[in-house]
Amino acid sequence: MRKLAIVSSHPIQYNAPLFKLLTQNGVIAIKVFYTWGRSALLNKQDPGFGRVIEWDIPLLDGYEHCFVDNISTDPGSHHFKGIINPTLNSEIEKWGADAVLVFGWAFQSHLKCLRYFHHKIPVLFRGDSTLLDERTGIKEILRRLLLTWIYQHVDVALYVGKNNKQYFLANGLRPAQLMYAPHAVDNDRFAEPAAEYEKQAREIRKNAGIQEDDLVLLFTGKFEKKKNPLFLMALLAMISDRRFKILFVGSGALLPQIKAAAEKDSRIILMDFQNQQQMPAIYRVADFVILPSTGPGETWGLAINEAMACRKAVVASDKAGGAIDLIEDGINGLVLDLQNIAPLQILIKDALKHKALLAEMGRQSKVKINAFTFNHVASAIEECMIKKIKAWD
Repeated sequence: MRKLAIVSSHPIQYNAPLFKLLTQNGVIAIKVFYTWGRSALLNKQDPGFGRVIEWDIPLLDGYEHCFVDNISTDPGSHHFKGIINPTLNSEIEKWGADAVLVFGWAFQSHLKCLRYFHHKIPVLFRGDSTLLDERTGIKEILRRLLLTWIYQHVDVALYVGKNNKQYFLANGLRPAQLMYAPHAVDNDRFAEPAAEYEKQAREIRKNAGIQEDDLVLLFTGKFEKKKNPLFLMALLAMISDRRFKILFVGSGALLPQIKAAAEKDSRIILMDFQNQQQMPAIYRVADFVILPSTGPGETWGLAINEAMACRKAVVASDKAGGAIDLIEDGINGLVLDLQNIAPLQILIKDALKHKALLAEMGRQSKVKINAFTFNHVASAIEECMIKKIKAWD
């Protein structure tokens, strides 16, 4: 089998199932080179959640991997010099890679890897940046020049969706260099066992004092500025119906403001951070799910994928990179312009009259999310490897 070296900073819950699937498929051989080093396993403090996070699903099972020594004096994924691996390229060569796939370029070692293997073996790249936060001015011009130079070292970019595709094209890559590999989550894990998840959700609703005819909107994730959770306070003030409730699940820098609001309005329900195994039930507590991000840096919004796998109607702002791919207005949810929230108010008022409206949108979500799976991503990588290696030979 052809061998693909995968360069990633650290184990991530959204990538581990993909690596395991690629190994199980047996079309190509992979080895993941984690560049943060073993300290990534010890450093469980998540600044976005403002707490120690230890995921309760396996991140290293079922695929070959190693941790490359990182000599950075301030190791981590928070800055360019947080990942410095003098032996990375030689370790990849020693393994005998036929191609290399690099996740992200914004670390010293990752950029060096792109440059080193350019013209030696096919270089694949995975990133999900968009142009949604782009501004005009000299800084953007200089950034465009830098990015165009960086992507000259990439043979194929695996783009995640429409906004990401436009980003790569704007930064010098040609259409023939792009391969669609959609952002995905483990849909099966969120979908089944549905009956057990529904049972857990009913218990959570009962304990939270949520009544049968209440309409629950869920915000889950990091309580931070770019996710814009405080937008929901203003929304709540516009909807006087006491049956409309907002469930916040997570933690982060904006937690004190959300707590203060919850003390004044009983329609706000606040739950602490929930780990991966609890999330399928949490999504089922709600009637629909929202991601009202303002950015910058909301490149996709995988919570929307998760909610759709749980048969939920979804609302996301047009600043969330994946909204344009995942949501069809009026079919499975709403893409929201934060400067005009009237459509969201109308949706809520209609749903308060007819909850079946959101249930039907949820069914449509489940159908649509079937096109966003790890199987699709794995097939794209395998096809790219086969075609690119043949062209290279």
